[in-house]
Formats: sequence, C-alpha cells, structure tokens
Amino acid sequence: MIRTPVKSSNIKSIGYDPAAETLEVEFSGNRVYQYFGVPQHLHSDLMKARSHGGFLYANISSRQLVPSFRYEQIGD
Repeated sequence: MIRTPVKSSNIKSIGYDPAAETLEVEFSGNRVYQYFGVPQHLHSDLMKARSHGGFLYANISSRQLVPSFRYEQIGD
C-alpha cells in the first residue's frame, strides 16, 4: 500500500485502500499497523486533521470505541 508522509510527532505516514477499507499507519519507530473496515470519510478526515495522532486515537484506534476497528501490526 502506498502511504503519504504526514507531519506528526508520532506518525510518519498514512495509506488507505478504499476497496478493502483498510487504513495503514506507519508510526515513529517504524511500527506499521493496518486497521480494517475503516470508512473512506474517516480516512479523509484523518488526513485533514490538525493532529493526526489525536484524530487516530479518538476515532479509530481507541479501545474505548464501540464498535472498534480490528487491527494488526504488520511491521516494526
């Protein structure tokens, strides 16, 4: 998946596959996670957010979300 570099203190790049609704995030330290079932509008909002990390936590990766998005680490 092609990722776009972003200016963030903890995220290096973000990619998205709209057909699979898969969001891919490369964090500082080269950890890469994929989040599954993420709608296109959330990816768009994430890319426009003032704080990519804050938006990701509040809307996609927080374990307190119901329903939450399934994810897996694919790289380190």
